[in-house]
Amino acid sequence: MKRYLTIKNILIAIGIILFDLSVYVFLGLLLMNYDDFYDESKGEYWSLESMDFWQKANYIGLNIWHLINLIVIGYVIYRVIKIIRKNALQHSV
Repeated sequence: MKRYLTIKNILIAIGIILFDLSVYVFLGLLLMNYDDFYDESKGEYWSLESMDFWQKANYIGLNIWHLINLIVIGYVIYRVIKIIRKNALQHSV
């Protein structure tokens, strides 16, 4: 387990987390445009009808980014469980 907790791997993980957060901040700032210029005559609040093309693209991009994050978190959990089981089997034999 020690070989996974190197300075290099920790810095890579921090870099990935910072990149992920920066994407969330970027998409959130782009979606603030929708809040600022929402027009009730175009449709219900947060409906796709009330958004222009770029607002729809940002909204769908944010939802895709949520999905990507869920997949990556699931994969990381899978890998950690796999490593723990492998270490448990080696120590029990």
